[in-house]
Amino acid sequence: MGTHAVIDIGTNSLKMHVGAVSDGRTNVLGDFTEVTRLGEGLHETGELGAEAILRNVEAIAALQAKASELGAATIVAVGTMALRSASNAHVFTDAVRERCGLDVEVVPGEEEARLSYLAVLSGLGTGKGSVVVFDTGGGSTEFIFGEGERIVERFSLDVGSRRPTEEFCKSDPVTRDELAAMVAHLEGEFDRLETGVDVLVGMGGTVTSMGAVHHMMKVYDPDVIQGSTLALGEVERQMEMYRVRTVEERRETVGLMPKRADVILAGAAIVMTVMRKLGATELTISDRGLRHGLFYDRFVKGRETT
Repeated sequence: MGTHAVIDIGTNSLKMHVGAVSDGRTNVLGDFTEVTRLGEGLHETGELGAEAILRNVEAIAALQAKASELGAATIVAVGTMALRSASNAHVFTDAVRERCGLDVEVVPGEEEARLSYLAVLSGLGTGKGSVVVFDTGGGSTEFIFGEGERIVERFSLDVGSRRPTEEFCKSDPVTRDELAAMVAHLEGEFDRLETGVDVLVGMGGTVTSMGAVHHMMKVYDPDVIQGSTLALGEVERQMEMYRVRTVEERRETVGLMPKRADVILAGAAIVMTVMRKLGATELTISDRGLRHGLFYDRFVKGRETT
């Protein structure tokens, strides 16, 4: 019962879900995303930059204020890949505690995968057969392999859109050779994946952004994105479209958040590589993510009424 908020502190973006729970049902009061780049430069230095820390602490404070305005009695903040890997993550969490009074929970990769799977099950349902859910972000990609509602295997790989962008996308626009080198690198990173899946579900800002571009959305509509599909051919088309455009030109792409323009090519390459490795010709998009799974797990599950 009551109104709660979950803030997901990602490598590339902040996301917040606010809902009022009554009798095991949730009335969504707000869902927010802001690209804040906490992991900017993390790959080179192993540390979070001072500017990125300040920028994100202030953005969290603004989200906290918004959650309070919506009546949230409980605000949970969780961190993922950037805070798992940065040697100075404590500087950031201390700053959040001092500025906002929030204790950031750093979620292990496998727990992030479990919560992502919960988000899909609570939002889409998966039917029967083998299911693979992947959530690709700025710093990592989580995989959950399931049979219906049962999780068979889950793991997290430290590969997201930020590092390949910084390593391979040196030209603007990106050259064919640079893209080929990035794809070859990603194929090695995702070598653990094997062909064979009945249902593939994609989550995270890259996949939802590609869905919005596919639908040419001037204003993002989660109800249209949720449960829609992306064919492999469309993923490949978008990847080439991003490659031939400069970052500035990508910012004009209808459906794409301008702040994602620099990392969207690497993100699309990750999506394509995952689909090829699993032998999937299309994927289903879930607009729900870690924040929804954690919200469901902590505030809703076990309280549903029939």
